[in-house]
Amino acid sequence: MPSIVKNVLLTGVPGCGKTTVVRRVIERLRDLRLAGFYTQELRKAGKRVGFEAVGLGGTRDPLADVETASDLRVGRYGVDLAAFETLLNAELVSPPGQVDLYVLDEVGKMECFSEMFVAATKRILEGPVPVLATVAAKGSGFIAQVRSRTDAELLTVTPANRDALPEMIAERTRALVRE
Repeated sequence: MPSIVKNVLLTGVPGCGKTTVVRRVIERLRDLRLAGFYTQELRKAGKRVGFEAVGLGGTRDPLADVETASDLRVGRYGVDLAAFETLLNAELVSPPGQVDLYVLDEVGKMECFSEMFVAATKRILEGPVPVLATVAAKGSGFIAQVRSRTDAELLTVTPANRDALPEMIAERTRALVRE
């Protein structure tokens, strides 16, 4: 049995640096077999207009946008469920023996509109492969279930720790992969 908890969940207020930590961990672990995605803002004229999901295998798909006509909405953003699920099909299908770390950025309201995402997240968190995920600081239902998992360490990203977290998480992941 591993001595280190295999699932690391990052949380914190919007804009605290969760995705930056995730991207820095990815950079440090490029020599490992990574699967999953991170999200990034879409901006026009300096204003945030949406989000895209960037797959670690190179795929990019819209997640939500102010111009997306969808009944699934978070604030002013319409969620593009079909595009997001295309990315999920490409990124979260590798069997455990072919992946060293799954990255899920983020377990949030937009992503949880997808039943496919919820099912894949449950499977991955319960599986043998380490997981690095970001999870919304607030939320009920599946978000709350993920935040309260006993097989995960929940770390709150703050200005005081966000620069040290990537190296710490990368070292833990390498230790788990070697076990």
